[in-house]
Amino acid sequence: MQTRLIVSGLLPLTRGHRISPQHLRLPSTNARKKTSSSHRRTFTSGPLTKRREVALSTEVAPSSVVEYALTNLDAIINWARQGSLWPLTFGLACCGIEMMHAWMPRYDIERMGSFFRASPRQSDVMIVSGTVTNKMAPAVRQVYDQMPDPKWVISMGSCANGGGYYHYSYSVLRGVDRIVPVDIYVPGCPPTSEALVYGIFQLQKKMQRTKVTRMWYRK
Repeated sequence: MQTRLIVSGLLPLTRGHRISPQHLRLPSTNARKKTSSSHRRTFTSGPLTKRREVALSTEVAPSSVVEYALTNLDAIINWARQGSLWPLTFGLACCGIEMMHAWMPRYDIERMGSFFRASPRQSDVMIVSGTVTNKMAPAVRQVYDQMPDPKWVISMGSCANGGGYYHYSYSVLRGVDRIVPVDIYVPGCPPTSEALVYGIFQLQKKMQRTKVTRMWYRK
């Protein structure tokens, strides 16, 4: 019984025949390029539409004279706010020591217009530093509700960010952002005073982009 072989789907061979190299020749590079280009044309057939660019909020021009005036008013208000931060301290653990150190003469954040306030009704920034337990969570939320708008929150340290070392404890809240909205996260266990100062700088940049009066006008 003779066994037939088909090489490249063209030439039938019997048992006694030898396979020449030309029967095993692969397609040339040009042929492969033509095949790939033909496949590529099937996917790119038709006119190509240009992707529409979405402008950033800072690049959108005011649509009226009123919005132009409110934009300048927002810039003045944000400049005044970011230069006079009055934080409310909520030190709960060892991170509070680094927070107090940031206001000492070595770093002296008061030279940038930031002063501690003991009353939440006189503060616009709350710095939560340390481990927040489930029993302390209602007090944190109550103090946050007593602060006037606009207000911001800085979460300082791994425990305040996500529970930290006590993440799996039954009595620890796994992140202060579960009860209050957090604007800036300062990582570390505990974070250094330089990290807190950098977090305040980032908060000032975020405050610079707020548009309170313009959003009120658009509503």
